Amino acid sequence: MSTLHNSAEKGAFARTVLMPGDPLRAKFIADNFLENIELVNNVRGIQGYTGFYKGKRVSVMGSGMGVPSIGIYSYELFNFYDVDQIIRIGSAGMISKELKIRDMVIAMSAYSNSSYGTQYGFTGNLAPCADYELLKNAVDVANGLGVHTMVGPVYTSDIFYQANSPAPILEKLGVLAVEMETYALYLNAAYAKKKALSILTISDNIYTGESLSPQEVRETFTKMMETALTIA
Repeated sequence: MSTLHNSAEKGAFARTVLMPGDPLRAKFIADNFLENIELVNNVRGIQGYTGFYKGKRVSVMGSGMGVPSIGIYSYELFNFYDVDQIIRIGSAGMISKELKIRDMVIAMSAYSNSSYGTQYGFTGNLAPCADYELLKNAVDVANGLGVHTMVGPVYTSDIFYQANSPAPILEKLGVLAVEMETYALYLNAAYAKKKALSILTISDNIYTGESLSPQEVRETFTKMMETALTIA
């Protein structure tokens, strides 16, 4: 079995898939945290691996950037590959001034300027939510690792270089961080009656311009990776 975007055979993916945006981060996780790894997908360079973490079978695959990309990959995993839960492990820009670089955000829900949700036939505004059990377990693990973690809504933007940033308004509404994928992931999970969670690490301070390099994001967000693998 394969799809237009995934060459994996049926059963090649574990029931839990970790999904970073960057395919090279998927490779880093597979190489450094998993045992007996197998490359199960490399269509368009979106590397997917399956292996074992402390005896648990886990997969990790890149999602690419933005709602359309993660919308495709998470849909196929949920609906064609019998994946039960996807944990996004991504980077984000801080909106809350209580956060700093390398702090962790666990997304309870996602707001968005994306039209992705209109396909489901609801004419109002959607703010899809995480799976509660995954969220609770992630909070417990993160607290045990000693990393400063905040839980709350995030903003999934369809625009990276946005002419008029909504950050000041969103900060007043309690939104913690901005990223580009969670909204689609949570909607796909809800529609498929599956589980999803986004765990994000702050890589950019939108107020000061401070940011981490792609290599730092890829290789130093290990607390987030450990959190996701522990609850997988």
